[in-house]
Amino acid sequence: MRRLSLAALVALAFATPVLQAAQPLDLETIMADPDWIGQPVEQPYWSLDSRHLYFALKHDGSPVRDWYGVDPAGGHPALLPARQAAAVSSDQVFDKDHHQAAFISHGVLYLQAAGQTAARQISVPPEPAQRPQFSADGQSLQYLQGDHWLSYSLHDGSTRVLAVLKFADDPGAPASSELAQQQLQLFTTLRQIQADRKAQDGARVALAEADPTRSPRPFWLGDKIEAVDSALSPDGRWLLLVVQPKGHADGKAPFVTHYVTDSGYAESEPARTYVGRADPAPQSLILLDLAQHQVWPLTTSDLPGIKDDPLAALRAQTQQALRAKGEPAQAEALKAPAVRPVIVSSGGREIDGGGMQWSRDGRQLAIELRAIDNKDRWIASVDLAGHRLVSQHRLTDKAWINWSFNDFGWLPDGRSLWFLSEQDGYSQLYLKPLQGAVKALTHGRFELSQPQLSHDGRWFYVLSNQVAPYSYDVYRVAVNGGDLQRLTSYQGTDGFVLSPDDRSLAVLHSSAYVPSQLSVVPAAGGAPHELTDTVKPAYRQRSWIKPQIVGIPSSHGAGTIYAKFYGPATRADGSPRPAVIFIHGAGYLQDVTEGYSPYFREQMFNNLLVQQGFVVLDMDYRASAGYGRDWRTAIYRQMGHPELEDLEDGKSWLVQHQGVDPKRVGVYGGSYGGFMTLIALLRAPGEFAAGAALRPVTDWNDYNHEYTSNILNDPQLDPTAYAISSPIQYADHLQDPLLIEHGLIDNNVLASDSIRLYQRFVELHKRNFWISLYPMERHGFVHPDSWFDEYRRIDELFQTWLKPRPAPTGS
Repeated sequence: MRRLSLAALVALAFATPVLQAAQPLDLETIMADPDWIGQPVEQPYWSLDSRHLYFALKHDGSPVRDWYGVDPAGGHPALLPARQAAAVSSDQVFDKDHHQAAFISHGVLYLQAAGQTAARQISVPPEPAQRPQFSADGQSLQYLQGDHWLSYSLHDGSTRVLAVLKFADDPGAPASSELAQQQLQLFTTLRQIQADRKAQDGARVALAEADPTRSPRPFWLGDKIEAVDSALSPDGRWLLLVVQPKGHADGKAPFVTHYVTDSGYAESEPARTYVGRADPAPQSLILLDLAQHQVWPLTTSDLPGIKDDPLAALRAQTQQALRAKGEPAQAEALKAPAVRPVIVSSGGREIDGGGMQWSRDGRQLAIELRAIDNKDRWIASVDLAGHRLVSQHRLTDKAWINWSFNDFGWLPDGRSLWFLSEQDGYSQLYLKPLQGAVKALTHGRFELSQPQLSHDGRWFYVLSNQVAPYSYDVYRVAVNGGDLQRLTSYQGTDGFVLSPDDRSLAVLHSSAYVPSQLSVVPAAGGAPHELTDTVKPAYRQRSWIKPQIVGIPSSHGAGTIYAKFYGPATRADGSPRPAVIFIHGAGYLQDVTEGYSPYFREQMFNNLLVQQGFVVLDMDYRASAGYGRDWRTAIYRQMGHPELEDLEDGKSWLVQHQGVDPKRVGVYGGSYGGFMTLIALLRAPGEFAAGAALRPVTDWNDYNHEYTSNILNDPQLDPTAYAISSPIQYADHLQDPLLIEHGLIDNNVLASDSIRLYQRFVELHKRNFWISLYPMERHGFVHPDSWFDEYRRIDELFQTWLKPRPAPTGS
């Protein structure tokens, strides 16, 4: 059957009559491949002239993305021909006047000029091109390919290498050891060979200066380091290198085993290392002067607070305990470094080089650095003449710096920095002139994210939940500060892209049962023009329960806990009813919003539970995103403790306000939600009637370093935090029915986590616990059969242990 175009699907969706009666939900349907729902719109971007929008949709029946184009002023989306789709990308960079755009598609660099439909190929495979940028004078396009920065002339089409890096010792360097000097003194032939080498090097330098198409003289950087990242100044004068020690030990990696394979043999695959088994490699900075061919290390030792030890008290306590146990070597190993090691941050961007930002003219460089202990974040400029870092802003946190809200960059004048910071408790926007004080552009108990500076440099456009923690829209604020101006009213805005002419916003928005759709909105605010509707008729015809967002008062001084409540419109009688609390994953994630849930399957399952007589609560417990720094860091050194308090408050609210039987409340969730399910049953036995823990962390000692060490520190330094936070330590408390489900090839939370806990239950002679393992699933399940089996078992668990049991018959 020929696949319908998007326009045809949209027309069909509106033309299909509503079913005469709502069909009852069933697990087969809601756990089927989500293609039946309709695809969310992805990766929107504007044409260079701002007259067209392009976006991707997942192809039905495969992970391939198809590309569509649409006239934002009117018309219907149309599928792009394969030839045109082969050279599209949502990550574009523009020249200063927005006359040309460069982008990378499938590893190949393309250049497109205004008014031209076809893009010109610049780079040549097989090595992928990366990080395109226009030169400061607008005469060339610079990009990274392999280990080399290249410059493509927009005038004559020639390409030249800007820097050659050699991570080895210079073979032509003068002899430095005493023995080598003695050799040169003794043997004229060695002196002649060295003189000939110098002459040849001099000749190559002269030719390179006379002919810029020749490879420049290499930088010999030694064999003790390796490159991590680099950033070229737009004027082509400077190259900043991020390096780390070569051969840094990553620690021993555990393995996952594939039992169902093409070969018929079990196959092993290495996973990530455990927390504390090897800290990330420390990084350092090297500035290369390409014009003068000089190398300048940039020391971080003068950054404010970098020589402090934020864990001094905890370190002393643990060292004392180790010495008391007769383990002085282990105590000495915990000694604080004189200067804390750092890494270059991503700068809030999911691309290389995000933590290094050159001004457009190439005269200023800013770098965002993060302490490996994640207690400090610095934004520093570089004094290029003095070859040193100059701190512009320090963000410090006794718990940990957020993974989000680290965006920063330059204003068009290249003399002032802007950045996001949680320094006042919520992510807000700040401005910092290089020679001036920090100025807050926004204020309030709400969060800003996804900042985009208009191309004319007058406005910042941001996503914010200013109206309510669960309500997101696009706002703008003037570069010199002022009131936030609300531009959209969707309440479920997912993202946006400003057009190159600064006149329009392409907005992704969603609602509880509608995945991301695309509209265009005037950049100064106004009525939106909807461009897509990809929801399939079969899904649209279903009757879904609109989740009611409720505020639950915390009994532990945490304020309001927001939650989504699913229940029938009316109660058939006054009898107590069973309830289920769904616990979202990821820890730092927000599920209580007006937008489309990342847990759309679970949301449909919640509808099914209501159909079966349950009510359901979905809570943004402490550590969830969207509620500020204090909410996020409440779990520092005590994962599972504040969150359990919030779940218990949720249960109390259900009992008091929804007529729920306190003895028939179950819990379920995956990943962090699986961890919290275990915490609920093991730290509060008897409080919850049953639980289903999907892919749960059971022992934080076995999770990865990047996530865990931020919250619990290293296990060698803070063993108490790991002990009180790990469910396996409470295994002897199990008394309520527990179902554990885990993918066997999960390389995030390893299946060994669940299996180790299962073995503890066996040894403790516990009852009513079960495990279900899925041989072909990783952390996020992808196969409908597995989804169905997983939730069939959860459904049976709740039907068995939460529903009233029939009274026994007489003898």
